[in-house]
Amino acid sequence: MRVFADKMFNILEKHREEIARQWCDAVRKNPRTLSFNNIPEEECFKRAVFFYKNLEPIYFSGKPYTELQNYFAGYAEAAYGFNIPLHEALYGVIMMRRHMWLYTEFQAPFLNAMEHHQAVETINKTIRIFDHGLYAITKKYGELQKR
Repeated sequence: MRVFADKMFNILEKHREEIARQWCDAVRKNPRTLSFNNIPEEECFKRAVFFYKNLEPIYFSGKPYTELQNYFAGYAEAAYGFNIPLHEALYGVIMMRRHMWLYTEFQAPFLNAMEHHQAVETINKTIRIFDHGLYAITKKYGELQKR
């Protein structure tokens, strides 16, 4: 699994800004996430770059729960601060994951059965991270709304 994950994060590192720019354009045009237009374009881009840049340490952490909670809570605080409704903030994260996968899939096609297996395991772990992240965002929004 580590080999494919390393490939994925190498691609993400080299093309982080391009992926972030594509995500910002998409999230601002998508009818499910129109509130992202409340964020200045350059700020949206900087936050997406930060998001992609800081995902790798969480992925490779032995016990990423605390880092994961803080990482996604930060996303939630920023989105909440820009008056992004919860459902749009969650869909924005789903779009981030999708943009990351689509970009890496086109850059690193599977060559054999072993790499395919590693890719599936990497995707499964990424899904778990994002699932926990969606929970953390929802929890943080609840805390912020109670203030």
